[in-house]
Amino acid sequence: MLAYFVHDLNPFLLEFSSGFGLRWYGLAYVAAFVVGYWLFVWLARRGYSDISPAQIGDFITGTALFGVILGGRLGYMVFYDWENFIANPLVILKFWDGGMSSHGGMLGIIVFTWIYAKRAGVSWTNIGDNLVVVAPIGLFFGRCANFINGELFGRVTTVPWAVQFPKELYGAPPETARLAVSEAAQINPKWTTISDVIENVRNSPELREQLAGTLSPRHPSQIYEALLEGAVLFTILWILRTRFRLPNGVLTGIFFIAYAVLRFLGEIFREPDAPMVAWLSRGQFLSLFLIGIGLAFIGFAFRKPTWAPKFRP
Repeated sequence: MLAYFVHDLNPFLLEFSSGFGLRWYGLAYVAAFVVGYWLFVWLARRGYSDISPAQIGDFITGTALFGVILGGRLGYMVFYDWENFIANPLVILKFWDGGMSSHGGMLGIIVFTWIYAKRAGVSWTNIGDNLVVVAPIGLFFGRCANFINGELFGRVTTVPWAVQFPKELYGAPPETARLAVSEAAQINPKWTTISDVIENVRNSPELREQLAGTLSPRHPSQIYEALLEGAVLFTILWILRTRFRLPNGVLTGIFFIAYAVLRFLGEIFREPDAPMVAWLSRGQFLSLFLIGIGLAFIGFAFRKPTWAPKFRP
């Protein structure tokens, strides 16, 4: 039997007190915005953007706050936790509990960039094309943070690189959860809940050894998605942006279509975290709508083509 890695990574880069500190998840957002800002400025200085390098800081900040964070959080509540949201709408403010939807973030960004473009008097599709080129950087860092947190893990598998995620106990059959807690209590009588098990697995080699015989080996689907939605998608869009002359809006359309296809593939290996829609996971079902949005952007782009400053006569 393979000795699979029992996930024991600390979600905190620095923990000042129990449950309070600098989390890798928050750092991932900061890194995404910093790298995204730098790349957007690089594109603007070379004539790909209708907004100047001096304007990009305000634009990225607004996109982060109103598009990514607000849109992502609202999308999660609507798409994945609707009943809880209806019962207590203020739960949307509990960002620290986790729960962000990439689909919701994308819709939030669409709305914010449209409003920003109208107020600034610039091409909506032009700034959108540059934004989608750098967006996969954020997706990459976000999926890496998901892996560090041990959340959104994959389906059961026997591949040699499988990982055993303690957080599967939250949704495990009652007998499995009871067994894990019972084994943990034998090591430390104070560990009497699933949360205690998950919290202390990173500090107890003995507990990790016990859990290795209880937890299921699973695909590290967060890493798959980081590579697909992050590295692969960024490479495709960067090449298209810097090597080809395309009308404003085409890259935005390609982003939505390519993201949907790559997300669809990644979801094959991911454990569904919401009820299935027919034979599709919730992520796959929502991705179908992104394909339609992408085709609409491409159709309008070629119907009345406009160009980035670099490509204008």
